[in-house]
Amino acid sequence: MVEGAFAELVGACASGGVITAWALYLDLSPALIGLLGALPFAAQLVQLPASWITRRLGSRRAALWTIGVARQCVLPLSLLPWVRCTAATRQAVFLGCTFAASALGVAGNNAWTSWMGDLVPGAVRGAYFGRRAAVCALAATVAALGAGALLDSGGNYGHAGAALCALTLIASAAGAVTTLLLRRQHQPRSATPPRAVPLREALAPMRDESGRRLLAFQLAWSAASGVAAAFYPLHMIGNLRMGFARMALYAAAIAAFKMVAAPLWGRTLDRHGARPILAICSFLLCLSPPLWLFASEGSLGVLALDAAINGVAAAGLSLATFSLPIALSRPATRSFYVAAVAAAGGLAAGLGSAAGGFSVRFLPGAWSLLGRPLVAAHALFLLGAGARFAAAFLALRIIERPAAEVLELPLPAAPGRAKLSA
Repeated sequence: MVEGAFAELVGACASGGVITAWALYLDLSPALIGLLGALPFAAQLVQLPASWITRRLGSRRAALWTIGVARQCVLPLSLLPWVRCTAATRQAVFLGCTFAASALGVAGNNAWTSWMGDLVPGAVRGAYFGRRAAVCALAATVAALGAGALLDSGGNYGHAGAALCALTLIASAAGAVTTLLLRRQHQPRSATPPRAVPLREALAPMRDESGRRLLAFQLAWSAASGVAAAFYPLHMIGNLRMGFARMALYAAAIAAFKMVAAPLWGRTLDRHGARPILAICSFLLCLSPPLWLFASEGSLGVLALDAAINGVAAAGLSLATFSLPIALSRPATRSFYVAAVAAAGGLAAGLGSAAGGFSVRFLPGAWSLLGRPLVAAHALFLLGAGARFAAAFLALRIIERPAAEVLELPLPAAPGRAKLSA
């Protein structure tokens, strides 16, 4: 849990709004900004080789190396405001570090998820990760507010480079702490030992009907969510004039609602399974995009309702999508289920984002609905909401089965008497 809190500090200081601030500071062209937006989705393709590395090296060892290196990849960025070099060189270093951090972070997440699947018993998985998510949400709230305030103050006083450098150093230091904490965690004895991987294990998610239905939902939902994902921060900065501090406040509000909702969803998951939570939260998240039609520069109150819906529903959706690949798989195939779901989501989100960027050119730049003046981004938000609604029905088709758990009960030694397996 403590490692998760420090990981949120890394994220607040080295991703999200901070990445946007770096892009503005380095004066990236629209084409490079588009490439930057595609990097997190493209990095998900690393899941496929990462699953093989996880099985070959073991989940704990793979997680320690990939996460440890990923969270130090941002360190070279702290030199960019002070080193004399061309703008093209600065931009190349920024994009290279960002992609390396994203790719290694994806590989680390695959190994970490497999490791935690072995470590945390299925009967309490929802309750434990619900509490952990609440701790992480609290840390994310505080970290996001602090990062946003530092960015705004640095920009206001002409010290944007110093502010970005400070955030990068904080992210690197927090990343080192997470690596030390992960080293203190053990590998459970029940974990599958590292070995060469047969092809049938690697293809298990595609051969399993339950796996295929989960992948179908993930593909559809991620593509629908990706349609307008890149345009929300641009809309907040360009049209709503929110600034980095108010953007951070919005993100912090979402994190606060996640903190409250995650433990409740966790207990519900242990009692009723992940499928009903996935369906409920998917349909709830369809309500979020239309709310943005009612937000304007002088009237942002509706975003509080949006933050509540996003926080509550995203907490449940995250827990369900985290739990399902673990519940549907066995230890030997777990890393491949995790990889297949994440890679499918990343690829679909990237394609959805590209489709949204392409289609926005054909949407009206200025239009109205029920007398409200709207812009092209609003039309894209509605398009994404419709796609989400269609994808949410696929959550109802998911087949959930509990992961088999074997408990060895030692009995008093007696002739002809063996251990009882339940």
